Amino acid sequence: MSDHTGAAGAPTRVLSVKDAVMLTVGVVIGAGIFKAPSLVAGAAGSETMMILAWVLGGAITVVGALTYAELASTFPSAGGDYHFIQMAYGRRIAFLFAWARATVITTGSIALLAFVFGDYCTQLYPLGPYSSSIYACTVVFVLSAIHWVSTRASSTTQNWLTGLEVGGLVLVSVAGFMVEPAAAAPPPVVSGQAAFGFAMIMVLLTFGGWNEVAYISAEIASDKRGIARALIISILVVTALYLAINLAYLNALGITGMAKSSAVAADVLKAAFGEWGSRAMSVIVAIATLTSINSTLIVGARSSYAAGRDWPALRFLGAWSAQGSAPRHALLVQTVIALALIVLGAATRDGFTTMVDFTAPVFWFFFLLAGLSLFVLRAKYPEAERPFRTPLYPVIPALFCCACAWLLYSSLAYVYSSGSYEKAGATLGIAVLAVGAVISLFLSRPARR
Repeated sequence: MSDHTGAAGAPTRVLSVKDAVMLTVGVVIGAGIFKAPSLVAGAAGSETMMILAWVLGGAITVVGALTYAELASTFPSAGGDYHFIQMAYGRRIAFLFAWARATVITTGSIALLAFVFGDYCTQLYPLGPYSSSIYACTVVFVLSAIHWVSTRASSTTQNWLTGLEVGGLVLVSVAGFMVEPAAAAPPPVVSGQAAFGFAMIMVLLTFGGWNEVAYISAEIASDKRGIARALIISILVVTALYLAINLAYLNALGITGMAKSSAVAADVLKAAFGEWGSRAMSVIVAIATLTSINSTLIVGARSSYAAGRDWPALRFLGAWSAQGSAPRHALLVQTVIALALIVLGAATRDGFTTMVDFTAPVFWFFFLLAGLSLFVLRAKYPEAERPFRTPLYPVIPALFCCACAWLLYSSLAYVYSSGSYEKAGATLGIAVLAVGAVISLFLSRPARR
């Protein structure tokens, strides 16, 4: 039920719990924490509701982490969610998930993050009309090359980047408490429950990515509960950082100032340190985005690797380099697709919004399936050794699945109640998934391991 490790051409346990924590924190903390708080403040309508939204977001994420901790410790695999979905629902559904990650979810995230990195680097040193795209392609290529060398080299890079990223968040938090508290102002007007629902969507999007640690569950050199410790520690660290930085924003700008700000962190640093604070903010956001790109590159190729091991027609993707302990072929394909999406984004200049609409329904659909797989696998494999059991079962995983179902509904309801542009993005994402379903019908019988 778990991937064999230690043999030539298979994942080896070369990562520590600290590496896993750094990777998870790096995946979760990206550019979102520098953009979402102003939207959350505007939707929450009061300081109490705003802080409650972030606390509730951390609590929901912990519930999800407890669910995933049992899956990842019981069935460790470089395939992560792919492996859980395959065991629960069969290999053709798992293929659809691997297809979605390779063509939309992971590569789209890499391209989006690369554009954010390029935008902020361009503010520091512009390279011409296509400056952002040049920076984006360069960073994806360089970080992919580091991972190509070895997983150890990539994880070491991740540890340094995450340390710098956390340091940047601490700097912004300290800066927010250095300035005089903002003068009281009338809170923004909101429309009650619907507005708070939007606030929670933004909060949970900012917490997104923690589940990616499941893709390195077969590479953690620790006892079988190591993956559970890594998940829980990571979420607690991220929640503490998010609460600290939002309290700092609130102190410096007030809830009305936060709601009106288009660059809330830059405004805080500017208030604390003057004009140079805005440039410092560009560096901090670039580092945060760089960290997320690197961690997404590390975990992203592993679901394609797992699919390559299962399907003879995709065996090229299932090669694992023993020399670098990395899925080099899957990494190469991932890099090519991500670079192609960057080129597409450079041509349309609408890549960010389109990709959000493109990815959200597909992402939450498979996230829901992964959560439900805990119930299925408990029934199918009651005798399996479970180093970590989700507490308060079945309440905890049921809460997680309800949250995923709500976000799936919300993502569909939002785009299909909006304009034709948003509908086109979501429809395209569903169409790409349908293409994957057709392809799976023509693939030969999956290999049995």
